[in-house]
Amino acid sequence: MTDCGLFGVWGPPNAADLAYLGLYAQQHRGQESAGMATLQQDKLIYHKGMGLVADVFSRDTLNRLKSRSAVGHVRYSTSGSSNLSNAQPIVVETSSGMMAIAHNGNLVNSTAVRHELETQARFSPIFHTTTDTEIILYLVARGTNIMKGIQQAAARIRGAYSLVFLTPRELVAVRDPRGFRPLVLGRLGSHTAVASETCAFDLSGIRYERDIEPGEILHIDDSGVRSEHMTQQAQPAFCMFEHVYFARPDSVVNGDLVHAVRRQLGRRLAQEHPVEADVVTPIPDSGMSAALGFAEASGIPFDLCFIRNHYVGRTFIQPQQDDRDAKVEIKLAVIPQLVKGKRVVVVDDSIIRGTTSLSRIKMLRRSGAKEVHLRVSCPPTRFPCYYGIDFPDPSRLIADGRTVEEIRQKLGVDSLGYLSLKGMLETMSHPQSHYCTACWTGTYVVPPVDEMKKDRLEQAAPKVQSRGSRTGERTNG
Repeated sequence: MTDCGLFGVWGPPNAADLAYLGLYAQQHRGQESAGMATLQQDKLIYHKGMGLVADVFSRDTLNRLKSRSAVGHVRYSTSGSSNLSNAQPIVVETSSGMMAIAHNGNLVNSTAVRHELETQARFSPIFHTTTDTEIILYLVARGTNIMKGIQQAAARIRGAYSLVFLTPRELVAVRDPRGFRPLVLGRLGSHTAVASETCAFDLSGIRYERDIEPGEILHIDDSGVRSEHMTQQAQPAFCMFEHVYFARPDSVVNGDLVHAVRRQLGRRLAQEHPVEADVVTPIPDSGMSAALGFAEASGIPFDLCFIRNHYVGRTFIQPQQDDRDAKVEIKLAVIPQLVKGKRVVVVDDSIIRGTTSLSRIKMLRRSGAKEVHLRVSCPPTRFPCYYGIDFPDPSRLIADGRTVEEIRQKLGVDSLGYLSLKGMLETMSHPQSHYCTACWTGTYVVPPVDEMKKDRLEQAAPKVQSRGSRTGERTNG
């Protein structure tokens, strides 16, 4: 499905506004669509649309969504096409009542489970989306109550999933047994919130309490928070790429402040790959913390040689390569006076397809840089991610089948240094075995069952190409 942003809150009278702020703070996790469902008496009211949070929700819309409970979602797709039918939350009526679901992650057996559901005579759903979120929803709906449904679904699905459900009775948060994708718990007085990242709490004064544990199921209602655990037990596999690139620097992910981790990655990178140079500069914004650490450890002055246009979204999470290429060209500008005649160390968090790196290096050369040395705060990304990060096709990875020297030549830099796997993992607070490093090592703790293509579910669902917004309600009965 996706590596997206989730937010849920139960209790406060301004739940819709809090959800809006929480989604706004997590906009970096998805820019294709945004949505929110709230509870008004016995009705689930929802609104979702294509585009950014500020464009999808107006003041009038938030007033219509006014409630004491809400669940929200921002999306970018790793499976399922980019259109309104796939926007979340998904809101349905079930035999046990209404339900809204928002999902962050990616299943590795969704095609097989979907086929199973479609061919069972006693339960033959008509799928309305091309997301694996809907598959989870159907599985949960088969239970006599939401807890039994979640346990039954967990026994059948494989992969990464953080989930937030909203029903007339409760808000439910679920994290898969390995905890691939982050999910956190917060408090606002006597009220409770959950989100993908802690930065979603800060604008509203919500206090980060703790991470939701792998395999934990939280039931949140007016009586408080009740915790249960799935019957499945597994060793954690926290996504290391959240720390390297995806999460916001001011978030605490799996107990570690992201900015502090990236800064330490930069320090370790300077130790492993020293170079004589005149200036260290980041590829903004996600390379900023690592570049600070590199400059501190190396003694080379730090400067902002690139200036980012903040009205252009994150190029890595654009759904189509043409979109990435176009946005890279207008995303960054070089300050020529800072690089002309100088030996420049460019620090980036990662190199995936090479689109951004190649463009920026050419720009530095045109601006008169004497030398360009590229340093990367993670190992070469040689393998696809099956757990929600958007690089499922290894042929599009610049490191696939290439040595570091071949990558250096392709990018046209004077030297290239990647942080070692050991150096990266030694910066973390959890045991090294508790992190997923599949995109660097090719070792998948949950092996894929499906052929993992982004459009693998497209043939099984209607071809809906709507691009606008949708408001509606689901009523009980």
